[in-house]
Amino acid sequence: MHALTVPEIFSPFAPAIHPRHEALDRQTAAWAHTFGIGSAELRGQLVAHSIGSFAARVLPDGREEVVGILADFVLWLFGVDDGHCEEGELGEQPGRLTATLNRLLRVAQNPEVPMLQDDALALGLRDLRRRISEHGTPGQVARWVDSLREYFFTVVWEAYHRTDGTVPDLNDYTLMRLYDGATSVVLPLLEMGHGYELQPHERDDARVRAAAEMAFFIITWDNDLFSYHKESRTGRYYLNVIRVLEHELACTPDEAMAIAISQRDRVMNLFLRLCVDLRAHGTPQLRQYLDSLASFIRGAQDWGISSIRYTLPDDPAGLPAAFRATPTDDSAEPLDIAAVSWWWNLLPGRSETPSPHAGTEYSHG
Repeated sequence: MHALTVPEIFSPFAPAIHPRHEALDRQTAAWAHTFGIGSAELRGQLVAHSIGSFAARVLPDGREEVVGILADFVLWLFGVDDGHCEEGELGEQPGRLTATLNRLLRVAQNPEVPMLQDDALALGLRDLRRRISEHGTPGQVARWVDSLREYFFTVVWEAYHRTDGTVPDLNDYTLMRLYDGATSVVLPLLEMGHGYELQPHERDDARVRAAAEMAFFIITWDNDLFSYHKESRTGRYYLNVIRVLEHELACTPDEAMAIAISQRDRVMNLFLRLCVDLRAHGTPQLRQYLDSLASFIRGAQDWGISSIRYTLPDDPAGLPAAFRATPTDDSAEPLDIAAVSWWWNLLPGRSETPSPHAGTEYSHG
């Protein structure tokens, strides 16, 4: 299997981490054991991945209770993805997987239903729903459930390709990856972490929605770069932007990696330009939301290059130790991906926008 060395990638945001990150790691480990998430082997692996630190990087100045919910939820998501999908037998049985996920969704919607009462994932989900209801508004709870449905839908889509051994085209992969990375389910927790709720006219604005999607794209493309070493060595089917580009463009893994980096750099530049525009006339809540998206991106990056989930000490991955301050591709031209090319229509004639590389708007001090 070809070994890739991932170079330093562009990140204009300052790193930050919640001061209680070590305690959060311990609490999340205890939560995983209390609810018996996954098999004993899988649970041991997940606990070692410092998922509490991931949440602490995403919400470095958030309310500790919500950072803890995020950490436990991310571990739960890995329990679903690793246990049921990538490594479990349901990952190659889309019909059965759909039924299982639909039952879990019902538990998230109505935790009082007498279903899956001895199922560890359902028990953990009931606890998460209870805590999210305590700290969030009814609207945030509803959006969390809706986003969980989006995630489940794309997980089944991926299972279809895994079952058939097929590789989707780049457009379909991009559309799927916006949601199967479980990025959208984090958004309500970003608001909860700072004790506010975006008004519908802001959250549903096409530009604000696009900013979130751009963050999803950057996070998942970065994750594909960082996880390629791990995924390509399992001997099992995997989907990754590098594999998709290899298949679509008949190129080498190194060439595919360079293309993927170029793509995420162009999206990062657009994200920065759009955020400057949105911040100029946005409410304090919207500005906090945009700051949280930036923290989400940087937090995922810092965790991705440091967690043993991807560094694999016994089979070291060629991951960078730091990030670069400038992009490899600063083109303002849209990506040739139909599902996301509309993003570039949101800032017509904005070439005069201040340099996106300063990053001062997003520093955590």
